[in-house]
Amino acid sequence: MSLGTGIAAEYEKWLKTPMEDPDLEEELQAVRGKEEEINDRFYQDLEFGTAGLRGVLGAGTNRMNIYTVRKATQGLSNYLLSHGVKTGVAIAYDSRIKSDLFAKESAAVLAANGIKAFVYPWLSPTPTLSFAVRYLKCDAGICITASHNPAKYNGYKAYGSDGCQITSEMAEGVQNEINSLDIFRDVKVMSFEEGCEKGLISYIDESVLDAFLDEVYKERILDEPCKGLKVVYTPLNGTGLVGVTRILKRIGVEDVVVVPEQEKPDGNFTTCPFPNPEIREALELGLALCEKTDPDLLLATDPDCDRCGIAVKQKDKYVLMTGNEVGVLLLDFIARSRKEQGKMPKDPIAVTTIVSTDMADAVAKAYGIRCVRVLTGFKYIGDQIALLEEKGEEDRFLLGFEESYGYLSGGYVRDKDAVDASMLICQMAWYYKQKGMTLADAMEALYETYGYYKNAVDNFGFEGEDGMITMGKIMDSLRGEAPREIAGYAVTGWSDYKESVCHDGESSTPIDLPKSNVLEYRLENGCKVIVRPSGTEPKIKVYYSAKGATAAESEALIQKMAESARGLLGV
Repeated sequence: MSLGTGIAAEYEKWLKTPMEDPDLEEELQAVRGKEEEINDRFYQDLEFGTAGLRGVLGAGTNRMNIYTVRKATQGLSNYLLSHGVKTGVAIAYDSRIKSDLFAKESAAVLAANGIKAFVYPWLSPTPTLSFAVRYLKCDAGICITASHNPAKYNGYKAYGSDGCQITSEMAEGVQNEINSLDIFRDVKVMSFEEGCEKGLISYIDESVLDAFLDEVYKERILDEPCKGLKVVYTPLNGTGLVGVTRILKRIGVEDVVVVPEQEKPDGNFTTCPFPNPEIREALELGLALCEKTDPDLLLATDPDCDRCGIAVKQKDKYVLMTGNEVGVLLLDFIARSRKEQGKMPKDPIAVTTIVSTDMADAVAKAYGIRCVRVLTGFKYIGDQIALLEEKGEEDRFLLGFEESYGYLSGGYVRDKDAVDASMLICQMAWYYKQKGMTLADAMEALYETYGYYKNAVDNFGFEGEDGMITMGKIMDSLRGEAPREIAGYAVTGWSDYKESVCHDGESSTPIDLPKSNVLEYRLENGCKVIVRPSGTEPKIKVYYSAKGATAAESEALIQKMAESARGLLGV
């Protein structure tokens, strides 16, 4: 291939600029003459969206490095200064490669702009950042993490003063500021040490973590200690160890065995290339330890401890439970327990996403709970909590969950929280243990009551510049002409969340949600297929939803839809 003039010029500019990170200097020299590799590093700038930045570590404008982090922070600084800074910005970081460096660089740029930075002095779960923003009454927050992505990634999540990930309006404002900057010339810098000396950078006190755990503990459902519950736990070499083990001890779970190979922070994730509790491969060491120690539950949190996955014993083996199953189990457990205790609030509300299981609606209806559906992204669940808080009705909120293993049962943060989820799941496991049941038994009982709802998701990857173009063409094609059938079943209705319109037969109705690049197809047999480009990774996600009279029937329907997905996407 031949490099475009702009890409070649940008590469030369980086070559001529003395790199403060020697790893970047080495990489820039190593790709000399390798046009495809140079192009991939420079063909675009990492885009700053509602999820901030996320990308592969390395040299270039399309990589996560100290310069792209500094530039993003300068853009955020300009935005905050133009809107009036009152307190400052809270910063947290996880165990990923260079996370601590990026956190310090972010703090230093803020300080150079006269904005106070409050930095956690240790590796911290993402929910503790959301908490710190609210607790310290900050103007914004930054969390350096790439969540559950492979080790080669890192990211930069931005939060508003409400503790939610930033709105699309704020993201656009920050991106406009970023676009006006030269990555080297226009970024204000000072050393982290100088910022500390000037009082513009300070460390967050341990009392903030204590306050966070106090708020999590308030969300417990049972007051009885969970004595006799045995748990194997893996933080997947991330940030969850301290928070999860402390909260479990507080609710009386004394028998916790931590997977030794995944206990300590390690950004290389050598034991699990994909440190994602949704994926069995990440839990293999935990499952092996379960076979030796025979616990009631395997608990796993992702590197930034905002997602939580579990496996439970079913007969003579341990089975993984899906995010949808755990979400439904938690909703039923919370509602059941509140009802038994006489603590069910008036007009209770649960919140989930448009791609999560329809079983949540059935369970909510049985308890008189209003089930609110929002777009994918936990910030939209956080928005619903904020609306209740504005009316002084936050006690109506029972649970928010998404199929991708994110849960929250209180308003103390505005993001998913695996510390809270770990506590609730363990209390739920203990509750059913007293009845002689496992969580697998409890789930089967729900299926028998409400029907066998099954959900699955496929991920279709599209790497590089051509990949992004291909993704756009696929979505444009689907949007231009909706399929008439999927898996042999007629499409009876479809929704375009980007155009905010729902089509049912000959009629159309508006969708009262923010615009999002999502397409939903409803089939004649009650099944659904949803197509959505990921907001954080170069892939298209396809979600399948089915309900059958038996588990086998539902799984067969899922399989048929999955087989037709490649044809639907043309891949």
